[in-house]
Amino acid sequence: MEQRRAAQRLRMLKSGKIFLGSWGVPCTIRNLSETGACLQVQTTYGIPSKFELALADGQRRSCKIVWLDDTKLGVQFE
Repeated sequence: MEQRRAAQRLRMLKSGKIFLGSWGVPCTIRNLSETGACLQVQTTYGIPSKFELALADGQRRSCKIVWLDDTKLGVQFE
């Protein structure tokens, strides 16, 4: 299988929050790298193609969706 990621992702299981304006959607960060992450949510319905992600340590990252299915999404940090 061809590896297309720019940086190696580390597997983890941390909580985060997808911010849509002032409203937040809880998520689980399944893996994380300097360039992106895989997030798990109850449903990806209604999540826009760009949003801000708050990590458990309080850091916020602007994200762009690269792929998604019903409950997971892969994002690239901007």
